[in-house]
Amino acid sequence: MKRTKTTFLSVLQFCSLVAFLWGTQASGSGLFDRGALLQKAGENAAEIQTALEKTPLSQREGIEFLLAHMPEHDLKSLSADFLLEHVAYAYKAWQESPWKSEVPKDIFLNNILPHVSINEQRDAWRKSFYERFKPLIEGIESPGLAAVRLNQQIYPLLGVKYSTKRKKADQSPFETMESGLASCTGLSILLIDACRAVGIPARFVGTPLWSDNSGNHSWVEVWDDGWHFTGAAEPSGDHLDQAWFIGRAAKADRDSRRHAIYAVSYQSTPQPFPMVWKRGADFVSSVNVTDRYTELGKSLPDGFINMMFRIVDGASGDRCSAPLQLLDDQGDLVFEGASKDERFDSNDHLTVPVKEGATYKLKVPSESGQEIIRTVKAESDGQLVDLKIPTDKQ
Repeated sequence: MKRTKTTFLSVLQFCSLVAFLWGTQASGSGLFDRGALLQKAGENAAEIQTALEKTPLSQREGIEFLLAHMPEHDLKSLSADFLLEHVAYAYKAWQESPWKSEVPKDIFLNNILPHVSINEQRDAWRKSFYERFKPLIEGIESPGLAAVRLNQQIYPLLGVKYSTKRKKADQSPFETMESGLASCTGLSILLIDACRAVGIPARFVGTPLWSDNSGNHSWVEVWDDGWHFTGAAEPSGDHLDQAWFIGRAAKADRDSRRHAIYAVSYQSTPQPFPMVWKRGADFVSSVNVTDRYTELGKSLPDGFINMMFRIVDGASGDRCSAPLQLLDDQGDLVFEGASKDERFDSNDHLTVPVKEGATYKLKVPSESGQEIIRTVKAESDGQLVDLKIPTDKQ
């Protein structure tokens, strides 16, 4: 009896040890402390506990990573059903993707699994986006090309376009789909979630302020044997690492909090992502990726600079697409094109390389049929030439 009792006690001790180890299992960085998480969850602790208990063993690492780095307000509000569906479909999409073997586990955890990019409303987008967008990338073998395809197709499919008249900057996917309008921030969130839903690693990137103080901007990076960028709803054919903002990104300042470029990290880091639409919030982590962008600037020929053109409709005050010509001081045509209207990012203007110090003649037709002619001098790189087109009503 004594021996049997000793054996029985040993089993109890073993089970206790296993339970302890399971409750403090490594997850991402540090130990997974279930007790501390449940305490943070407060009245929502039962939902978090249910999610942990019902997650299959093969997905245990994922749910623990998600919870270990989850903002406290999510711990206090997300349901077990939301978490279980989200984790299950994240693993499903990753495991079904042709590029699964090329995506490291840490990239999956940090850039496919997360349910959120920044501070947007928490939508249950994972399953519906998987079902809706996976057919769009059938037969594509690389995550980069698959992301390009989504960038080309999801916005017209959903009836969504860029607009400064959107309700707010940090719209969730469902909010954007409902309104049909979004800023670069909302468009980026939508593309990131579409990518993640089909197993493409993607993350939110942005700068609080361009170095020329012309405003902030947000865009998307996708993983394909390294990180590559693209403008949301601004595909550059079938290519990544091409965008209108390359020149500005090349002038970012890594050591300036306002002028650096940051990529969001779901896993906690010492660097908060500076959300200009929610100043002071520090619950979104990031990494500073400025150096990679400062190396990407396209070099101009010696003696050339970039000149930008913005044409505004005199009646509405909105940017408009108008044909224009640029002639040199000999009267020779050096450029012919069209300005960009409100469909484009507010910082995205027609950009033309010109000779520094040279004088040009700008010609733009007006509604009355007469040409507007202005003389402009190329004085500094990135200088913006504004032109207001009068209307008959003025």
